[in-house]
Amino acid sequence: MPDAVVFDLDGVLLDSEQLWNEAKEAVVREFGGHWASEAPRTMLGMSSPEWSVYMRDELGVPLSAEEINDRVVAHMNDGYERELPMLPGAGKTVAALAERWPLGLASSANREIIDKFLRLSGLGDRFEVSLSSEQVDRGKPSPDVYLEVVRRLGAEPERCVAVEDSGNGIRAAAAAGLAVIAVPNPHYPPEDDALELAAATVAGVAGVTPELVEEVGAS
Repeated sequence: MPDAVVFDLDGVLLDSEQLWNEAKEAVVREFGGHWASEAPRTMLGMSSPEWSVYMRDELGVPLSAEEINDRVVAHMNDGYERELPMLPGAGKTVAALAERWPLGLASSANREIIDKFLRLSGLGDRFEVSLSSEQVDRGKPSPDVYLEVVRRLGAEPERCVAVEDSGNGIRAAAAAGLAVIAVPNPHYPPEDDALELAAATVAGVAGVTPELVEEVGAS
C-alpha cells in the first residue's frame, strides 16, 4: 500500500503544455528572437529560471531572464483566467485518490501558476503539498522537486506513486525512487526509454484509479 501519490500538473491535470509553448514562442517573436522547432521539447520539465535563461541565451530574447519569465507568466495568467484547460477526469481522479492517500503536486510551472490552478480548479484542499521546481535547485529530469514534495509529505520515496506525462517528468520521478504511472502527453509523447521506467501506462488521467495506484505501489 503506497503512502502518498504525487501528481505532475501540466499534461496530467491540465491540457497546457502547448499553451506554455505558445506563450514562450509569442515572447520570442515579439522581441525579435529566433524560435527553434526543438525548443518545446528541450524546455519540457525545465524550471522557470532554467527556461528563461534558455530563451535568453539560446533563442535570442534580448531581455533579462526575470523579464522573460514575467512576460510568459502574464500570457498564461490571462489564458487561465479566461478558461482553465482541465483534462477530462482530472477532478474526479484527484478527488478519488485524495480519499485514500495524501496527495502532492510536483510541477515545473511557476508558483503563482500552481496557486492559480489550485484556486480556479477548486482542488486546493485536495493537495497537502504543492511545489514548483523553481523552489528547488534543479528542474526535471533531476529528482529534486519530487524528493522535496515527498519529504514535506513525511513519506519515503519508494512508498510513493507519481503520475507523469513527459519523458523528463518520468525520469525525475523514477530517479527520486517513486513508482511511476505514465500518462503520455499526445502533444509531446515521452521517449521509449523514459516509458520503460514507468510501472504502468494509461491513456489519460481518468485511468489512474485507486486500484491501479495500489497495484503499482505494491510492485
